[in-house]
Amino acid sequence: MPISVRVTFRDRARAGMLGGMGDDAGAVRSAVLTLHRTTGLPMVFGGALSGRDRLRITELVGNTTDSLNGLVVRHGNGLGGKSMATGRPMWVSNYPAAASISHDYDKPVGREGLLSIVAVPVVVRRRVRGVLYGALREPLSLADRIVGAAVQAARDLEQDLAVRDRADDALAWTPPASPDAAARWEEVRAVHAELRALAEQVADAPTRDRLRAMTLRLAAAGSADPDGPPHRPALAPREVDVLAYVAIGCTNAEAADRLGLLPETVKSYLRSAMRKLDAHTRLEAVASARRAGLLP
Repeated sequence: MPISVRVTFRDRARAGMLGGMGDDAGAVRSAVLTLHRTTGLPMVFGGALSGRDRLRITELVGNTTDSLNGLVVRHGNGLGGKSMATGRPMWVSNYPAAASISHDYDKPVGREGLLSIVAVPVVVRRRVRGVLYGALREPLSLADRIVGAAVQAARDLEQDLAVRDRADDALAWTPPASPDAAARWEEVRAVHAELRALAEQVADAPTRDRLRAMTLRLAAAGSADPDGPPHRPALAPREVDVLAYVAIGCTNAEAADRLGLLPETVKSYLRSAMRKLDAHTRLEAVASARRAGLLP
């Protein structure tokens, strides 16, 4: 039985995992869970790069053995290694008989009974950061819908990692006034996001409005203009809720879990917020929301 291990934004912050390879593993975990939910494939797995030319499979859903858990896949070897080398999705309908790949990992794949497999690389800034896999235990051609879903999951993961990279770059160029300042400010943003989520769970309208007002006070505290911005975009409460979790580094799946929503619903709110903020990326949307006094 697959086991899902949840890693919260506080766990990542305490462990120093706001970016880099450690954080890649957590992001891959969320992508694997989302891909399994959207496709219904018997098995979905993946991993992040653990070195310059090797990948370690650490996230598995639907596995019946531990044969693939911890497996190191090297650049160019097997289906995943070839996907890493070419930077393109690769799939086979009968893994043991496939002539297009090397068969370095036939034993662990065979013990899991996998036959039809798709491997999609996760590429950020022209560098492979991980691979997502989906598999059947029958020698059937994978439908375009399945391959398309795997590719989309990888693209979403790429965007999440790119946003986190940019945030790390920004922090590197703007060091805090004191060593603890950044950690304290991240805690303010975490509390802001939790208050937003809590407000939506309160049935009493006056109490819910007070909680929302408190979040606006927190957001205003981080505004460069103490009197508040001249104009606040008309974002729906749920759109601000989603942005609040995106701002602290949550993936769509993590934000959905925190807010009690489906990942697809989170994506919809995020797209709507980006449109209203005239933003082309998640990072731009967060920055615009902060300038507007909607986020701390």
